[in-house]
Amino acid sequence: MKIIVVGASGTMGTHLVKAWKDKHELIKVGSNSGDIIADITSPESIKSMYEKVGRFDALVSTAGPTYVGPWSTLTDDTFRKGLEGKLMGQINLVLIGKDYVKPKSSFTLIAGGLTYEPQQNFANASVANGGIEAFVRAAAIEFEKDVRINAVSPTVIENSPQYFKYFPGEIPVTMKQLEYGFDKCVFGANTGQVVKLY
Repeated sequence: MKIIVVGASGTMGTHLVKAWKDKHELIKVGSNSGDIIADITSPESIKSMYEKVGRFDALVSTAGPTYVGPWSTLTDDTFRKGLEGKLMGQINLVLIGKDYVKPKSSFTLIAGGLTYEPQQNFANASVANGGIEAFVRAAAIEFEKDVRINAVSPTVIENSPQYFKYFPGEIPVTMKQLEYGFDKCVFGANTGQVVKLY
């Protein structure tokens, strides 16, 4: 399969690339490194990425920056910047990418457990995650050509210990669990699903 991995140099993306690289043709996309450099907050940059890649079998997104900080520091500007990253960035990967997919291809986006288990400093991420879940369910009922769309929703992951202090009492998701969640979405037959890893 020809799989685009957006966020390929991040913690999750790096693991997925390692897991899939010997079995599939991977196009690694990142904001600073990779086979293709792309900014998912820019529709023009996303379109340029697809023009370079051409037709593909699956797109996986592990990218999407959000604002992390106390409630008291949230403003219209900081909130919008976060939504432009994780929410609109990933939505545009799909809206623009639908014109480049092969029949029976798939999109897999990243959401997160903060949708249902909010934590301090992560209000922006909670909203973005919830939006991604709603978008996946809505898009799934309108896609044509048997194109599928799903999301993986982990809580804090084991290879990101810098975030553990923000998730008291949470059992970190292992990288193997994360990999299986993405495997289910990319290589399975489900659509409109949110694979919860918590």
